Amino acid sequence: MGLWSWRKRGARAARRYPVPLTAHQLWMVSLSAPVSRDKRASRTTLYPFTRIDDDSARQWLAEQWGITSRAALVERLDELSRAGYRTRAYRLTGVSPLAWDAALYVDISRRGFACGLLDEADAWTALKNIVPSVVRTYASWHEYADHYLLGREVWQDALRGTPDADFPAPRAIADAHLRSLLDPANRDSPWNRAPWTAISAPDRPLGRRE
Repeated sequence: MGLWSWRKRGARAARRYPVPLTAHQLWMVSLSAPVSRDKRASRTTLYPFTRIDDDSARQWLAEQWGITSRAALVERLDELSRAGYRTRAYRLTGVSPLAWDAALYVDISRRGFACGLLDEADAWTALKNIVPSVVRTYASWHEYADHYLLGREVWQDALRGTPDADFPAPRAIADAHLRSLLDPANRDSPWNRAPWTAISAPDRPLGRRE
């Protein structure tokens, strides 16, 4: 039993979900790319990890977001789509960084899918729901990245003086990760595989790559 459990967690996610994403699907998944800095993360599949690890997704949602049920997940997604952290950011800066909330929204949706709180169809529906507001707000991945960093900065400042103050990764790490995503020479960047304009063009199949 223990051996089977280890094998199940260690299996490559592409074996369970072998169908490559389309350009529109990769674009939607890529909204969470700034959040996905972990070496285990997959930025080109709906499943959030390169290897099956449903328990990590379940634990993350419970510990970081207090999400242990489908109802709690849906409530959190609704809150991020309607207001999220950008409400506080607007009060402080006069700017409403939707990108930060959108990245978290997609990340939570993918983790919810990984641990079974959302089935695949519902996960894609959730991602599609955030697309119109993101497309209306930004014209490029560069703009999206700038607002993501602004939202992250406001969120990080709010943690100062709390027990969670040391939780976020240093700003330099987030900056370096975004530079990598935006680097036109980075063939592994999902933002290069699914340019910003891809979501407004006719959908098309993409080759398989993790």
